Amino acid sequence: MPQTIANRQVFSLSEVAQSIKLTLQKRYTSRFWLKAEMNKLNHYPRSGHCYPDLVQKQDGRLLAQMRSTLWSTDYQRINRQFLQLVKQPLGDGILLLMEVSIQFEANYGLSLLIHDIDPSFTLGDLEREKQETIQKLQQQGVFAQNKRLEIPLLPKRIAIISVSTSKGFADFEKIMQARMKGFTLQYHLFPSLLQGSQAVEQIKQRLNTINKLKKHFDMVAIIRGGGGEVGLASFNDYSLAFSIATFPLPVITGIGHATNQTVSEMVAHTNAITPSELADLLLDRFEIFRDRLNDYTLKLRQVLHKTRDENKHLEYFTERLNTQSLKVLQHNKQQFQELWQAINKQTLNRCKLEDKALTDINTSIRQQGRRRLSKEGERLLVLLQHLKLSISGFLQHNKTQLDFKAKTVLLLDPVNVLRRGYSITYSEGKLVSSIKNVKTGASLKTILQDGELISIINKKSENNE
Repeated sequence: MPQTIANRQVFSLSEVAQSIKLTLQKRYTSRFWLKAEMNKLNHYPRSGHCYPDLVQKQDGRLLAQMRSTLWSTDYQRINRQFLQLVKQPLGDGILLLMEVSIQFEANYGLSLLIHDIDPSFTLGDLEREKQETIQKLQQQGVFAQNKRLEIPLLPKRIAIISVSTSKGFADFEKIMQARMKGFTLQYHLFPSLLQGSQAVEQIKQRLNTINKLKKHFDMVAIIRGGGGEVGLASFNDYSLAFSIATFPLPVITGIGHATNQTVSEMVAHTNAITPSELADLLLDRFEIFRDRLNDYTLKLRQVLHKTRDENKHLEYFTERLNTQSLKVLQHNKQQFQELWQAINKQTLNRCKLEDKALTDINTSIRQQGRRRLSKEGERLLVLLQHLKLSISGFLQHNKTQLDFKAKTVLLLDPVNVLRRGYSITYSEGKLVSSIKNVKTGASLKTILQDGELISIINKKSENNE
C-alpha cells in the first residue's frame, strides 16, 4: 500500500512494477504475431535458453529495440523447423515473423516471450529483397556490366575473398595444389566474413582494398562453403550486388549451393556452384590451353617434317624448271629474232607500197583539184555576169520609182497648193481645220501664196448637212 509522507502519496518501486504488470496483463490478454529483425540470438548452450535482441530499422536508422526470451524447448523445436525448411539454423540478422506475448518482471523489466516463429516468412522476405535488388540494378543499367568485362586467356593473379578456415576455401586450395602442374596460378586471400550482419560491409571493404590494388590482379573470386538460403542472404544485399556488378575486374563466385542463385552470383562475371567447381573452371583454362599447345606443337613438328620433304621436291623441280626454262628461252629467242627480221622486211615492203600509193593519190588529187578549180571559175564568171545584169535592172527600176515619188511630193508641196488658190489658217498658233476650233472674236492668221492676212471673227456659221 502507498505511504503518506509530507502530505504526499508515495509508492514503492515494487508497487509500481506490480501495477505495470497488472496493467499489461489486462491490456495484452493473448498472444499476437510480431515482425522484427533478430539482431542477436544470445543463445546460452548450458541452459539451452535464448535471449534475442529484437530491433526494427528503417533506412539504416534504429526505430525500436526490445529484449525477448526463447525457452530451450521452443528454441529446439523452432530450430529444427528452420533446418528442415530454410536449411539454416536460427541465427543473427534475420527478419522473423514471431508469435509472442508480453511479459513484465520487476527484476528484469519489460520483454517479449517468443512462442513460435514462421520459417516460411523468412524465406519469403529473402525472396522479396532479392527481387527488389534485381529490379533496382536492372533499372540502373548495371546488372550485366561485370559480365561484359573480358577475362584474360590465362588469368594468373587472383584476389580471393573468403574465410581462411572455411571448408570451401580449403577445397579450393586442395584442387589448385593437386592440378596445378606445369603452370603457375597465383592467388592472394583477403579474409572476410561471408554471412551474418557484418558480412556485407566486410566484403565491400575487401573489394575496395582490391580495387586500389587492381593493377596487381586479373580477377576476383568470392569463395564460401556450403550453407542454407538464409546464410546466403548477404549476397542478395543491394549495395554488395552493386559493388560486384560495377567492379572494374571480372568477379567470379563459388559460394557452395545448388539452389536458386543469389543476386551477387547473377551480376558476377561467372558463377560456379561450389568452390571446387570454381577451381576446376580456372584450371580447365590452363589445361585446355596446355593441351592445345601440345597439339599445336605436334602439328607444327609434322608440318616442319612435311616442309622438309616439300623443300626437297621443290629443289628438284626448281632445278628441272631452270633447265627447261633456259632451253625454252633459247628456242624462243631464236624464233623471236627470225620473227623480228620477217617483220622488218614486211614492214619495209609495206612502207614502199604505201608510199607509192600515197604518191599516186597525191597526183590524182592535184589533177582533180585543177579541173575542179577551172570548172568553178567558169561558173563564177557566169554568175558574175548575171549579178551585174540583175543589179543594173534593180537600180533602173528603183530610179524610176524615185522620180515618180519626187513628182508626187512636189505636187503636194504647200507652196504649190497655195498657188492653186488654197490658204492655211492659224488661230492662237494652232492650225484651224474646223469651225468648231475657233471662237467669235478670235484673231486669225491666214497664209496665202504671196503673203499673210490678220483678221478678227465677228460671226461664224456651220454647214448643215
